[in-house]
Amino acid sequence: MIILGIDPGTAITGFGVVESVGNKYKPINYGCLRTGPELSLDLRLKLLYQGIMEVIVKYRPVQVAVEELFFNKNARTALAVGHARGIAMLAAANSGIEVSEYTPLQVKQSVTGYGKAEKKQVQFMVKTLLSLNEIPRPDDVADALAVAICHAHWSSNRGGLLR
Repeated sequence: MIILGIDPGTAITGFGVVESVGNKYKPINYGCLRTGPELSLDLRLKLLYQGIMEVIVKYRPVQVAVEELFFNKNARTALAVGHARGIAMLAAANSGIEVSEYTPLQVKQSVTGYGKAEKKQVQFMVKTLLSLNEIPRPDDVADALAVAICHAHWSSNRGGLLR
């Protein structure tokens, strides 16, 4: 099963395309979509949509997983992330692809076995589970890969820990 994981943001949206076969995970492609702060919000969202659609068309994921919005003290930041999440979900829906959402706690639990794991622990496990030579950068990319792994894990194991 090919899964597209997305860590949404208006400045940087990380994406990770992962193939899941049983408990094995293979990275197909990963990277980030960047939009400049000098652009208007509507143009940034349009560029994100186009970028996500390019990834969907090229890699044809069966499912899309998006990280849920966590509580943020900065309402502006939370709103911007919410816009980016909506764009990611719209791109998937327009492509007829099921979307699943996961909290940061669920992602950490699935990838490390501990829901309160530090970011570095999650990144290390992404590197290990995908047999990568180094941790993907920026952080948004590693986060997107973690979301894809989380979805593969929850889909096949109904939320149990990785073995």
